Amino acid sequence: MLDMKKIVGSHDLLLVTLDTLRYDVAAELMETGRTPCLEQVLPGGRWERRHTPGSFTFAAHAAMLAGFLPTPATPGPHSRLFAARFPGSETTADGTWVFDAAHLPAGLAKAGYHTVCIGGVGFFNGLTPLGTALPSMFAESHWSPEFGVTDPASLEHQIDRAEEVVARLPHDRRMFLLLNVSALHQPNLHYLPGASADSRETHAAALEYIDRHLGRLFETMRRPCFVIICSDHGTAYGEDGHTGHRIGHEVVWTVPYGEFTLS
Repeated sequence: MLDMKKIVGSHDLLLVTLDTLRYDVAAELMETGRTPCLEQVLPGGRWERRHTPGSFTFAAHAAMLAGFLPTPATPGPHSRLFAARFPGSETTADGTWVFDAAHLPAGLAKAGYHTVCIGGVGFFNGLTPLGTALPSMFAESHWSPEFGVTDPASLEHQIDRAEEVVARLPHDRRMFLLLNVSALHQPNLHYLPGASADSRETHAAALEYIDRHLGRLFETMRRPCFVIICSDHGTAYGEDGHTGHRIGHEVVWTVPYGEFTLS
């Protein structure tokens, strides 16, 4: 495990959540060379198989932003990178960065970080009280319809905004950026020409679209930057009669995860 007490304060932090990305699809595309950008940056050129802390966006992000990132699928216990201070924690280790706050953005703000959220799906849109809950954890938050699920160029627009944020950040101020990528979430049929409905194949095409543009996001970030990229949960396309998520199915609970440093 990394010593996060050495990383926090010395590195910018980037958390990219690929909303609804299934582990099986991510692994298949990696193995067949269809996601070259991710293959280049992920350790060993492969995803780690993990279990999500929540079966839909709000639950998963609330947990992750409290320090409960997706858990390795192998038997544990597994130490965590970040943890709120509380008695009896069995997953807080010597290398865990411990914060005295209700959530990770507040803890990082106390450590001098500027915290930024660039939302994608509806739980980040700020249009309802619920849609403000996650963004309100951050000092600065952004959402617009062009970042959402109906815009085929959503990630490109989100990266445009990230470039603006980074450009005006003081050089001596560390940043924590959460970018919630909406492109995989239904509807995603527009990423596969001729598709008439969302499917496992259009899900894969959406990931290929994301891979084509992630390089620009990584180039935008200042160095050194510690990156966590993962899915918040998967989604079903007819497996055992299920469609969607917020259910306890293997394709929902099993997610891809990776971490690396840009230097």
